[in-house]
Amino acid sequence: MNLDKWLEHCESIHSKNIDMGLDRVRAVAERLNLKFNCPVFTVAGTNGKGSTCAMLESILEESGFTTGVYSSPHLYDFKERCRISRVIASEEQYIHHFERVEQARAGITLTYFEFTTLAILDLMAASNLDVAILEVGLGGRLDAVNVVDTSCAIITSIDIDHTEFLGTDRESIGREKAGIMRPGVPAIISDPVPPASLLKYADEIGAEAWLIGRDFNFSGDKQQWSFAVRGRRSAGLAYPALRGANQIFNACAALAALEALRYVLPVTAQGIRNGLSLVNLPGRFQIVAGQPTLVLDVAHNPHAVSALFENLDAMGFYPCTHAVFGAMEDKDLATMLRKMEPLVTHWYFCDLPTPRAISAQALMEIWEGTDQGKKGESTLGAGVLGVAGGVVSPVAQTYQNPVTALQAAIGRANPADRIVVFGSFYTVGGVLEHGIPRLDAPHLQTSNAT
Repeated sequence: MNLDKWLEHCESIHSKNIDMGLDRVRAVAERLNLKFNCPVFTVAGTNGKGSTCAMLESILEESGFTTGVYSSPHLYDFKERCRISRVIASEEQYIHHFERVEQARAGITLTYFEFTTLAILDLMAASNLDVAILEVGLGGRLDAVNVVDTSCAIITSIDIDHTEFLGTDRESIGREKAGIMRPGVPAIISDPVPPASLLKYADEIGAEAWLIGRDFNFSGDKQQWSFAVRGRRSAGLAYPALRGANQIFNACAALAALEALRYVLPVTAQGIRNGLSLVNLPGRFQIVAGQPTLVLDVAHNPHAVSALFENLDAMGFYPCTHAVFGAMEDKDLATMLRKMEPLVTHWYFCDLPTPRAISAQALMEIWEGTDQGKKGESTLGAGVLGVAGGVVSPVAQTYQNPVTALQAAIGRANPADRIVVFGSFYTVGGVLEHGIPRLDAPHLQTSNAT
């Protein structure tokens, strides 16, 4: 079978999309004799996991180490979930390890995520790595990634998300994230106000907790920044190539983790500088120059949307901000919409190709219940920006997919405007599937032609 057929198979062998627990995964991992003969970083958190993994990967590669990264979900190609030495794994590699998992499971039911995670871990374990970097998919304690014992746990921001599985408050969620910690092993915590449950669990099991503000910290100005960790200091650092004010916390987590394992993974000062300046991860406050400007961000919960709002606000003045928005049904959507209200003047709600997504029409109805929606107007797939007394009034439309929504936004935007695509990996991935869009407003194209 090709990879697409294997993925269809993975979707068919379990009745649930998510089945929390490690017993089945651990049983198959033991049959695979799954183990890593290298240091392992395991990264959990509500937001910032992918960026932290990418910074670790970039710094370690620039310091001469061979890295393997497991990251999920993907934007538009499943193969993105595994990178070996910064190169996406091939279909042939995937198929071989899918076959191994299928043979090893011998009747054990695995979810799509569990099956694919085991296949990727098996692929990485066979790749002669110097270091493995594993991103947790959901929570930590019961996530399939947690069958691998970590050499250094990293926990980024903690906020409310996936409440049906992790709990409804930060304390409950923090305890689930804490499950990736191990006794006597460094645990890097970059949330400035970590839940008490996280710190309590670290103390109970004897994990070596490193806290931002206590064990490591940063300072800086607009040009450069400095990082200090347990008596050591790195000054004159360039800010990470990944944009957004929140990325400094992810960079600190990565640098603290590297310090914790510096005796087995000694990175160079030049490796740190090059790694931070060269790190690349699509869809994380990714700004694409053009007329209008395009911003792509996989912000998919209120905490991430708050960071997106702050980053957009720091960009300066734009006459209008057009937002292409599609999201999963289980998110706090009204809060996400309200957080963006002060900036967004025109909404393009879109359907997404997954049963978990909320429909564009349902998004429209939620928006109509917000303060902005009550003042604006909504149409189905058509309409123009409302203007009252020279002031742009909010407008919303619905579209069948992110691409048609983006095309509509391009058609209505002025060259000095800004288009933001956010809400889900599916939303951003939908517009990136055929490459990075380069925007020119229609009347600019006409002007250039003449």
